[in-house]
Amino acid sequence: MIRYALSCDNAHEFEGWFSESADFGRQVESGFLTCPVCGSSAISKMLMTPSVSTARKKQELQTLAMDAAQKETIAKFKEAVAAIKANAEDVGTKFPEEARKIHYGEADARGIIGQATPTEARALIDEGIEIAAIPTLPDDVN
Repeated sequence: MIRYALSCDNAHEFEGWFSESADFGRQVESGFLTCPVCGSSAISKMLMTPSVSTARKKQELQTLAMDAAQKETIAKFKEAVAAIKANAEDVGTKFPEEARKIHYGEADARGIIGQATPTEARALIDEGIEIAAIPTLPDDVN
């Protein structure tokens, strides 16, 4: 994971974690990355000092490790996501279209999953169509 110090055009500072450096650019371009304070989508990286691994830093990271209760919670969350995926039809990028068809009675009611851009998701919500994001979870709970 890569951590960036970020700032919006209203000078609100926050952090973002990305699986790779290209993720930042993709999320900014798609409008998915917004300021948690004001909602602005004009986000930029701030200058950061490099992270150097020291004995003290390693000790701090160990204290951030998940305890048994947190691991159990994530495991249950993974089970719930797996159950949702197992009981839904994956319609891929046709998700907005299929969700509308179901909502307006043009297709049989059924559970569907798929992809939607942030703009498409907002449009569905504005139309009164109930949707929820299903996160991609890490494979390891350790």
